Amino acid sequence: MSTEEVDVVVIGLGPGGEDAAGRLAQAGLNVVGVESRLVGGECPYYACVPTKMMVRAAGLLADGRRIPGMAGQADVRPDWTPVAKRIRDEATASWDDTAAADRLTGKGVELVRGHGEITAPGEVTAAGRTFRARRGILLNTGTSPAAPPIDGLDGTPYWTNREAVQAEQAPGSLLVLGGGVVGVELAQVFARFGTRVTIVEAGDRLVAAEEPEAGELLAQVFEREGITVRTGAKATGVSHDDGGFTLHTADEDLTGDRLLVATGRRPNLKGLGLAAVGLDEHARAVEVDAHMRAADGVWAIGDITGKGAFTHMSLYEASIAVRAILDEEGPAASYRAVPRVTFTDPEIGSVGLTEAQARDQNLPVRTGTTRIADSTRGWIQKVDNDGFIKLVEHAEWGTLVGATVMGPAAGEILALLTLAVHAEVPTTTLRQMIYAYPTFHRAVTSALDALTAVSKA
Repeated sequence: MSTEEVDVVVIGLGPGGEDAAGRLAQAGLNVVGVESRLVGGECPYYACVPTKMMVRAAGLLADGRRIPGMAGQADVRPDWTPVAKRIRDEATASWDDTAAADRLTGKGVELVRGHGEITAPGEVTAAGRTFRARRGILLNTGTSPAAPPIDGLDGTPYWTNREAVQAEQAPGSLLVLGGGVVGVELAQVFARFGTRVTIVEAGDRLVAAEEPEAGELLAQVFEREGITVRTGAKATGVSHDDGGFTLHTADEDLTGDRLLVATGRRPNLKGLGLAAVGLDEHARAVEVDAHMRAADGVWAIGDITGKGAFTHMSLYEASIAVRAILDEEGPAASYRAVPRVTFTDPEIGSVGLTEAQARDQNLPVRTGTTRIADSTRGWIQKVDNDGFIKLVEHAEWGTLVGATVMGPAAGEILALLTLAVHAEVPTTTLRQMIYAYPTFHRAVTSALDALTAVSKA
């Protein structure tokens, strides 16, 4: 087999890999992109884009049900058909990546479809071809849904996010195993379309990575919407027959037409040939330096770096890796102000450290919290006004190290606080700002007042 000389081989063309490959090719390099699935990765086909279409549709139903007592009467009748059609036609083109592939090759990248494997330092084999990468190899292989080792689960037709997104109709009942981001988002979506939903979470609260207040409030909202929440409930077994699924726990057996397994994801490292460059394919993540370098001539970006499984993280790291490969100057990676949003209703937007994380790092911490409902805009909203803003301040520096917004448009309000954490804006400066009235983000001032009260106590 002859070896083909190129400048860079990108293995994995999710958002970051696709972006990096295109940038490198436009910079004049000879770039090969290798992808075994869909160009564009999980986000546009099974995650960010289609699931937010689902969230948007479910939100419209919820808004319609809020009309009585506020603006008249409404007859709300859920229909999954237009949701499935929009996902199929507008978001995914029936899970066809032709448009994305054409976009990539239009920038000068050679697309190779197949599994890519590092077979020697600077060498990648894919689809029966071997490439020698003069500049280096960039890894962006992402993650896949992970199923826990529960007795009876393997071999059953359970859903992951991929099957849920492709659903042609909302099931009559749904068991959701896992109360993290994927689990809670999809649970609420299907419940609003009439599905009887039960969430089973082994931990003591939903969205455990967030502030405890967020999980507690979300559970209250879910119960109000008819979603059954079981926390502290470990699944011990699964059985399936023509009648659907039975999920066994220590305390009870739960039944549903469908079972959604949303218990996390695993990095796609197996079979990548990492040992050829001194890396461990069994690791939980690929360790990288501040310029995304994982080994001599190897860079890694996105989910597999373990810095956050977000599209915006992958794109952020892609820009750093591109500069490094091109030997261009630029800032190193900084993860002080990583934002994340859970698109439930109410939304949960967070940045930086939670209070518990800050205390675990032995930081001197002050917190300030306010309820969205207590703000003028929350009072005007009347319904759909659940939520809070919580600020985590470094008591000696006088800057925010973290913040959480839960409520309407939380992800948009978060932008202000992300900037504050990223730029280390003093809270005294935040107090001196002029905040538009009456807005949801104005509630930040009340959270700042709460910080002041703590500091004077």
